[in-house]
Amino acid sequence: MIEDHSFLLSGGRTGILLIHGLTGTPNEMRGLARRFHQQGYTVMALQLAGHCGTVEDLVNTTWQDWYKSVCVAAEKLKQNVDDMFVAGLSMGALLALNYATEHKVSGVMSYSPTFKYDGWSIPLWSKMIAPVALPVVYKLNIFRDLTFDEAEPFGIQNEKLRQRIVHSMHHGDSSEAGLPGNPWHSLYQLQCLSKVLRRNLSRISAPCLLIHAYDDDIAHRRNSQLVYDQVQGPKQLVWLKKSYHMITIDNDREQVITDSLAFMKQYHSEV
Repeated sequence: MIEDHSFLLSGGRTGILLIHGLTGTPNEMRGLARRFHQQGYTVMALQLAGHCGTVEDLVNTTWQDWYKSVCVAAEKLKQNVDDMFVAGLSMGALLALNYATEHKVSGVMSYSPTFKYDGWSIPLWSKMIAPVALPVVYKLNIFRDLTFDEAEPFGIQNEKLRQRIVHSMHHGDSSEAGLPGNPWHSLYQLQCLSKVLRRNLSRISAPCLLIHAYDDDIAHRRNSQLVYDQVQGPKQLVWLKKSYHMITIDNDREQVITDSLAFMKQYHSEV
């Protein structure tokens, strides 16, 4: 049984649902959650199904399980608020956007959305074979314990922070810094989620704030451009210049917080 590391910070009647990334943890969102709460918001950071445990725990879940975690957490948050923003990092951004295709929200904050692992640190062979190999591996139910391990700079430009995070990934509890690699079967689930969301992006009419590192090492900035080009509501696209993929904890985290607060202040009164 995986321990639940989700947390709720009670505040005012406007809520924010924070969603971490693939193999990640609610800790990725803790800094944002604290600052949003200080501004009077009620904040919930959820733990996705299968996360904060072992590779086997994660492989035994599907993207639908992860999305169900989002829906369950959203219903809990709605019991305490009148309106709600959804925000996610990396794969969590896809889940936030997917939620907005089916539910009314005050707005979506999409941080480093990742339809594909196509940043500059991803090996060319991986970019080429993943679309073909992952479905085969999943359908044959082989290599369930194999992972694609991330390499330098691990999504973090800040060197001191990177060292601490990498040490925690390899020597600590996965609930602290996540797993050191992405299971192949889970990457296939990300592929499936990506396909579903891409078909439905045009259904999103809620305001969207898209924030992406210009030199993202994990997910190329075209991932955010794709969302910006397809969603139908008010939208804003921000490029960050001093961070890599993990923008909620990297050098530009203050700008992420500032821009997010300004976005929410602009739109929550219109709901």
